Amino acid sequence: MTDVEQLVKQLDLAEKVSLLAGQDFWSLPAIERIGLRSLVMSDGPVGVRGTGWAPDDPSVALPSPTALAAAWDRELAATAGRLLGQEARRKGVDVVLGPTVNLHRTPLGGRHFECYSEDPLLSGEIAVGFMRGVQEHGVGTTVKHLVGNDFETDRMEVDVRIGERALREIYLAPFERVVAAGGWGLMSAYNSVNGTSMASNGRIQQEILKDEWGFDGIVVSDWRAARSTVGAALGGLDIAMPALDNPWGAALVEAVRSGEVPEELIDDKVRRVLRLALRVGALPGGPAVDPPPPVDGDAVAHEVATRSFVLVRNENFTLPLEPAGLTRVAILGALALDARVLGGGSAQVSPPHTISPLEGLGRALSGVDVEYAIGADPRPFLPAARGPQWSGSTVTIGSHSFGLDPIAMRWIGSLPGGLDPQDVDGLVVESTFTPDESGDHIFAISGFGTFQLTIDNQIRYEGSLHPADTGRAELLLHPREQRVTVPLTAGTPVRVLLRQTIKRGTAHSMATTLGHRPPSPDPDGMIEEAVRLAAESDVAVVVVGTTEQVESEGFDRTSLSLPGRQDELVAKVAAANPRTVVVVNAGSPVLMPWADDVAAILLTWFPGQEAGAALADVLLGVAEPGGRLPTTWPKSEADCPVLEIAPRDGSLAYDEGIFVGYRGWLRSGVQPRFAFGHGLGYTHWQYEELAVNTTEAVVTLTNTGVRTGREVVQLYVAPATPDDSRPTQWLAGFENVEAHPDETVTVRIPLPPRTFQSWTTTGWQTSPGEYRIIAAHALDDARLETRITVEP
Repeated sequence: MTDVEQLVKQLDLAEKVSLLAGQDFWSLPAIERIGLRSLVMSDGPVGVRGTGWAPDDPSVALPSPTALAAAWDRELAATAGRLLGQEARRKGVDVVLGPTVNLHRTPLGGRHFECYSEDPLLSGEIAVGFMRGVQEHGVGTTVKHLVGNDFETDRMEVDVRIGERALREIYLAPFERVVAAGGWGLMSAYNSVNGTSMASNGRIQQEILKDEWGFDGIVVSDWRAARSTVGAALGGLDIAMPALDNPWGAALVEAVRSGEVPEELIDDKVRRVLRLALRVGALPGGPAVDPPPPVDGDAVAHEVATRSFVLVRNENFTLPLEPAGLTRVAILGALALDARVLGGGSAQVSPPHTISPLEGLGRALSGVDVEYAIGADPRPFLPAARGPQWSGSTVTIGSHSFGLDPIAMRWIGSLPGGLDPQDVDGLVVESTFTPDESGDHIFAISGFGTFQLTIDNQIRYEGSLHPADTGRAELLLHPREQRVTVPLTAGTPVRVLLRQTIKRGTAHSMATTLGHRPPSPDPDGMIEEAVRLAAESDVAVVVVGTTEQVESEGFDRTSLSLPGRQDELVAKVAAANPRTVVVVNAGSPVLMPWADDVAAILLTWFPGQEAGAALADVLLGVAEPGGRLPTTWPKSEADCPVLEIAPRDGSLAYDEGIFVGYRGWLRSGVQPRFAFGHGLGYTHWQYEELAVNTTEAVVTLTNTGVRTGREVVQLYVAPATPDDSRPTQWLAGFENVEAHPDETVTVRIPLPPRTFQSWTTTGWQTSPGEYRIIAAHALDDARLETRITVEP
């Protein structure tokens, strides 16, 4: 093993400091004379994008983290992690920026889909599985965002006020689990906590994380979150990213020389960076890595999707559908054709393919008449132009050209073809479009810079979509769109040419889309068409959901209602066909005013690249919907125990304390639409026996149905004597079981000391007394109960 201490002694101060800051957008510099190569990082909660965007090198797109948590399966999380570790190695990435364990404090949180759960134990356990899977490949993880980044509004500046008990029991708990399990990195958040910016928060990053927990890995800032030279250096931060607006470098060297920052502190940070380099193979002499066997990305994406889908309603055994009994099926909704498989923001990747619900069900029901109608379109932007009507679609950036389908580009970091941003002042998109229908076609442009759109040799638009002084983050997270209408004749090809001009040197971040919509009825006509088709069909499958302008990094939601006229569509279709199945394509809770009027509701989250294939398998019974809710779904916004996320005078107080998520729902006594842990399968389970001591619960159950199935055994703990200072009950553990019909299985669920402890002014303390131990199918569906007494 390489001696890190000897390497530190070989470095001068400038070299040491150079290792603590990005040399560009994604990497740390190399120091060849000690054998250290550059360390490369990449976004990675659902896929590994790499350092840029290359259409010939796509990234596997897994379902959203809310979906992964909905499977309630540590080993499945590890499988997802192994795939992303494999992807990272393929793309030359050393550190994956994830997982995200911020909590679902309020369903209005815009980045809710990228976080696992409202419960710290479930979040921590899924994160540990994911982390272990990635790190088996010798690829680092950075669990994020430490801490209190549970909403997006004013996230760069807001001061989150969290009491010490809630901080320890709720918000830090999943981070602590990952650290205890051997995670190699954490990312600090943009926001402040209790008066101090997290990038400079020595109370949390140094005293708790490093000193108390014994964390030996690195703390990296969120991108541009480090804004103080001395404060960040003294506050426990190890790496400031990226190079842009970095407060370290020469300024940190000077701070050390002037005595403001001890050099011993710099040495500790360098040790951590070199230790990470050894672990990921960026420095010779590290531990040998025996990577796990290769996994198939499509297969893993498909498995995670099917296992994550949550069947929350299934009246009269509507699902699974029997193909032999179907002659005509209506598939309705804009998202049935243009599936939303990813949340917006830094989690986005470009998958090798996307299977829409319409495509997946069409393939699976090859002998059935499958008809489609858009019904209602919630998308404020037109979908990217794609499909066989577009031929020869080519993009030219500088000296580099490549084919593209769909016509959408997005990258942060390296340019396609390895181009230098200083050599790029724009791009050109060329394609030939042959319409299927005569009439008014709508084309749309979205992106940075100045555009010229030519269709059929006529300039249709020239200009810029944003003011000249618009910042890059605003451009990426809040794009604008320009539409033009062009009358075209079916079968007559037209040449489409889009020229985009940008300021030379700014192409390190880009987002450009050419959208298209064919002639279509007006909104009333679209709903009428869908209702007519539903009435003539055996089953109506309506796909509804959110859009990138509703759920994304960079802003919070303003409402839990489905955007557009989707609720109206569902209500009218359900009135026309009693066998209406609603598929909800959203990463976080939405309101369902029609929930009691439809036959079945299936939640598919953001289901990744295999969306439609996984959906077909679950609807047709090839696979069981394996998911359980990782967060509570409300009937109305007013019912939510915590909702608002608007700071006041620059701060937001978490006044609810530990009563977050289902803990808050239980205290309020209000019944949600669907409780934490809820989810239906295609079989039935009889809970037979529960045996408990103070360290373990043993649950025996039998599959009493006629199909092989999977159950998530959930264990809850509740004080036998109500105590207003503690939740009514809380999740203590869980396990997955699978069994054939009439098969009996037994699971063991540990009850570690922390189960019965609370944070006090003197630290963690056991609360003695009698406790109810509940084995449950869901929070509101207890199956067995017993009691134990815990001694002081």
